[in-house]
Amino acid sequence: MVRKIVDIQDLVKTYENGRVKALNGVNLEVYEGDFIAIMGPSGSGKTTLLNIIGGLDRPDFGRVIVDGVNLCEVKSLDEFRAKTVGFVFQLHNLIPVLTASENVQIPMFEQGLPNKERIRRAEYLLKLVGLEHRKNFLPTKLSGGERQRVAITRALANNPKILLADEPTGNLDRESSKEIMKVFLNLNKKGLTIIIVTHDPEIANCAQKIHILRDGKIVATKKPDPSKCILSI
Repeated sequence: MVRKIVDIQDLVKTYENGRVKALNGVNLEVYEGDFIAIMGPSGSGKTTLLNIIGGLDRPDFGRVIVDGVNLCEVKSLDEFRAKTVGFVFQLHNLIPVLTASENVQIPMFEQGLPNKERIRRAEYLLKLVGLEHRKNFLPTKLSGGERQRVAITRALANNPKILLADEPTGNLDRESSKEIMKVFLNLNKKGLTIIIVTHDPEIANCAQKIHILRDGKIVATKKPDPSKCILSI
């Protein structure tokens, strides 16, 4: 039986002392191995939802269980994130003075891995995304798509149970976007659970399921059209 890895019930999140309701009763279930896309207009609550799933923010009300952990009861969200979640953002946020390999190794320092093991794992992960030959390059010497692939690799450094991606192709051209989606699909085939926030239907249609978020609520869930995936067009 496939295990439920995200279980959200009646999730509410407000800002500005309750005047702005970012999420207004969201219910969401994600199972291990799923590839989920979340779409919606600006201000609909997409990033807020992703941040709460990843432990970057706390809800006001509702239940959020990720990998069996009730995030409303967790004292150290930092520790939860380090063990469970990998994040990929629209801006890759690589450290410019570090090589691709060194950037990937950053999350491993918290795990206390010895130097040789960090290097070995970084090279293994860079090979997964086709960048083993660029491991000693600084970010300024990499293309936009390559930098984002390094960012994905860094998100995988601590072997997360779930990968969260917020508009990961938003700053990329079409060919680079295809590179990134190939990486996500290959990782998902290996069993990694992925939730991606995107405004681009050609990206969302590469997923297994699309949730439409509007005014802080999931108003529709639909099956993607693989023929409209960016890799098929």
